[in-house]
Amino acid sequence: MVQIAGRRVAPGEQLSLELPLADLYTHSALTMPVRVLRGRRDGPTLFLSAAIHGDELNGVEIVRRVLRHRSLSRLRGTLIAVPVVNVHGFVSRSRYLPDRRDLNRSFPGSTSGSLAARMAHTFLQEVVRQCDYGIDLHTGAVHRGNLPQLRAELAQPGVRELAAAFAAPLVLDAPAGDGTLRAFTRKAGIPVVVYEAGEALRFDETSIRLGVGGVLNALRGLNMLPPARARKTQRRTAFVHNSQWVRSGGSGILRTLAGLGEYVTEGQILGRVADSFGDHEICITAPFSGLVIGKLNLPVVYEGEAVYHLAEAGQAERLAADWERVQAEEQPPAHDPQEPPIL
Repeated sequence: MVQIAGRRVAPGEQLSLELPLADLYTHSALTMPVRVLRGRRDGPTLFLSAAIHGDELNGVEIVRRVLRHRSLSRLRGTLIAVPVVNVHGFVSRSRYLPDRRDLNRSFPGSTSGSLAARMAHTFLQEVVRQCDYGIDLHTGAVHRGNLPQLRAELAQPGVRELAAAFAAPLVLDAPAGDGTLRAFTRKAGIPVVVYEAGEALRFDETSIRLGVGGVLNALRGLNMLPPARARKTQRRTAFVHNSQWVRSGGSGILRTLAGLGEYVTEGQILGRVADSFGDHEICITAPFSGLVIGKLNLPVVYEGEAVYHLAEAGQAERLAADWERVQAEEQPPAHDPQEPPIL
């Protein structure tokens, strides 16, 4: 049985709901939008969530496109889609809630705690606890871009299979931090993967298209959707267990020399930091050979600031070549009346 906010969802039914949250201080009601699609035939229940950080927008668009996909007419089981979890942050274009708490460090929350704790509790009770699986959509932070990738704890039962079905270019085996949604779902035994792609407050068409394809792939892998036609070229997913942020050794104006998805070798210069006259300059170098999976896009830095995120993988050179091919394959048609690309 699927029941949200006291309403039961019957087989074959679609339902849009608004979960009540704490009102604004103007006494205006604020709600969390939820769309429930229940297939006519039994199957797993999966939640698809976005904007737990209110400024991470790619996921909102991914949810919209998934819900419009014609294959959902043949859905088995139940899909619960929450395009905007952190409604307060989304309205204010902020990662955080008005109390400056990070919602993704506030799980499992409570009914009597802070605004963040109450929102986390509502999301878990009404959505997450009803599900067998979950996909949580994120981006990099403000001024930081992420190569499309999954974050997952691969030792947790069911997670590796879900990650493999999603078929992202890269899966980073990363433990869940305290208070995160993944930390809760790990304890609850609900396999969840996090899709990280792009930058906060920006749409990125390639990241969005890969995310939509990944969600549909995962639904097919769970037998919630019928199989798709086989691709001409089979995409490979790399499972990576080690990564490291490379930090600036000084403050100044940053010139980055390596891009997302690029293969870099140990000792290679990734960027240069100089004063505004150019009299003093330091180099940021790669501590090992690997793949660039995250990058600072702001050209000014302080000493110690994280600039490049490198994944350490024996197949990093091959991954870089794969990424170039994926970008070429994901170029949308110039004129698509159904879903024109975001430019």
